Amino acid sequence: MLVGGTSIVVVFVNYGFLLPDLRPGSRPVIFVSIVLGVLLSVLSCWVRANREAKLRRVMIARDRLTLLSVATTRIGNTLEVDTTARELAEAAVPRFADLATVDLADPVLRGDEPGRDWPEGRPPYALRRVAQKSVLEGAPEAVLEPGDTAHSPPGSVPAEALRRGEPRRSNTIEGAEDLAGWLGVPPERAEESWQRYGFHSGLAVPLHARGMTLGVAVFLRHRDQAPFDADDLLLAQEIAARAAVCVDNARSFTREHRTSLTLQRSLLPRRLPKLAAVDVTTRYLPADSAMGVGGDWFDVIPLSGARVALVVGDVVGHGVYASATMGRLRSTVRTLADIDLPPDELLTHLDDVVIRLRFETEPAESDAENPSGEFGATCLYAVYDPVTRHCTMARAGHPAPALVRPTGEAEFVDLPAGPPLGLGGLPFESTELDLPEESLLVLFTNGLVESRSRRDPDRGYDDLRQVLSQPADSLEQLSERVLKKVLAEQPTDDVALLLARTHRLDASHVATWEIPDDPTAVANARELATSQLTGWGMADAAFTAELVVSELVTNAIRHADGPIQLRLIRERGLICEVSDSTSTSPHLRRARAFDESGRGLFIVARLTERWGTRHRPGGKTIWAELTP
Repeated sequence: MLVGGTSIVVVFVNYGFLLPDLRPGSRPVIFVSIVLGVLLSVLSCWVRANREAKLRRVMIARDRLTLLSVATTRIGNTLEVDTTARELAEAAVPRFADLATVDLADPVLRGDEPGRDWPEGRPPYALRRVAQKSVLEGAPEAVLEPGDTAHSPPGSVPAEALRRGEPRRSNTIEGAEDLAGWLGVPPERAEESWQRYGFHSGLAVPLHARGMTLGVAVFLRHRDQAPFDADDLLLAQEIAARAAVCVDNARSFTREHRTSLTLQRSLLPRRLPKLAAVDVTTRYLPADSAMGVGGDWFDVIPLSGARVALVVGDVVGHGVYASATMGRLRSTVRTLADIDLPPDELLTHLDDVVIRLRFETEPAESDAENPSGEFGATCLYAVYDPVTRHCTMARAGHPAPALVRPTGEAEFVDLPAGPPLGLGGLPFESTELDLPEESLLVLFTNGLVESRSRRDPDRGYDDLRQVLSQPADSLEQLSERVLKKVLAEQPTDDVALLLARTHRLDASHVATWEIPDDPTAVANARELATSQLTGWGMADAAFTAELVVSELVTNAIRHADGPIQLRLIRERGLICEVSDSTSTSPHLRRARAFDESGRGLFIVARLTERWGTRHRPGGKTIWAELTP
């Protein structure tokens, strides 16, 4: 139009004044021709402008589709609430907004479900700034740091969006007080941002999923001079809807993962017993969050005669189902250990329990609670006797334990593997070995030495052997070194680690006598026990020990045949053991008023902390523990 107007002026000047000799009829023709040319130029410019406007709208639509595609691809790649919120903010800046913030309700961060309605006035839950992104480095205009509480006063646009459950748009941000509501900060903290950056428009989109309001996403512009329009609001609503589903999935996973972890840790021993037989340290490392918590467990079980059982096991699968199964198996192992079964027999009974559990749970739970359909477990069970330094162990499909001798030489015990629990029909074999004093037994699950990233399956065992061969000041330091050097990355399976330093019970703490099979020998047995307790400085317990020894020896003489052995062990307290050649176990019963017998074991049970029967080749041992 500028060129056409200039042309008309030039024509009027040239042909109207400077060229007076032109014929009268030629001037109108020239003027009309120039005007028509200008009109055609204006029409051509109008058509071109329309085409450019359409092309501009197409480019904007393409950019919005690209943004939507990027948001769909980048948001929800993990099952972590804070990471998902951060992905939403990063997808929106700088393609869509100059500043993006994501505030979530406190229950969402804990994995709980927030309320479905946000009443007018004070919000029912505190909002936490989970993520924010800006075109400026460090988001100085956001004021808040991730984790801080966001303040959205009643009447502010984000608060209204939460209350009504609908997105809100504003192209006029008036003053620091209005900006403070958008940023979620007090007005005095928004004054500098208002004067320095000049925010002019914003969007507030509530995050809805399954009928619940999880939080709010806020988008602001201050560098981009174009305000948000209706199409921008629809785009922000679509992105927020997809992000809300991902946040809710992450919230649900957080709740399940927390429940599984809480359940498993509640099923694991919180405090290990202090024993004279071993010094123990344990470590449990959960799997990567993408896999969930597994069914690994460890246990240290005091046994009769100052012995100790060391247990490590692993249940197939992850999640609450694996943790619950682990709790069942751990309770079963403790129950079987209380009746002093040998390791191979204990694993046989445990195998039967796993088969029974699989049969009972498969029809109702395998599809819903255990989608993989897998059901099985591995276990390693070892019993160490500090009096004889004798160790008996057996395993069911579990990695063999490592043994570090006092010289520092590390090796893996040559122990028959045995089938995993749940197969049935195949026997388990035990291995017996004598451990030098101050030996180190290392029991672990396969998550420590096996990893998908390792090309060589034996690399983990070699690394573990090298770490164990290096001296350490304490078991705590050694366990930390093992996890640091053997685990090259975050494990994809749970890791349970148990380190036990063995000790030998000094011979002066054990006294053994052969008792004749004669009722008159009971008095001599009481005298021997009293004399030994006096020598140990335990004269205060002599009276109780006399009664216990008298009852146990009397029962052995009356109901058993062959040689009788009395053994006293001084450990944390006093352990009394009477061994005979029969396999019949005594039973505790309550004698009636006029019964002349049947009160012996009742007296023993009342005077001691615990008592029981341990079967051995060629007979049995009745034992009782007295508190110091």
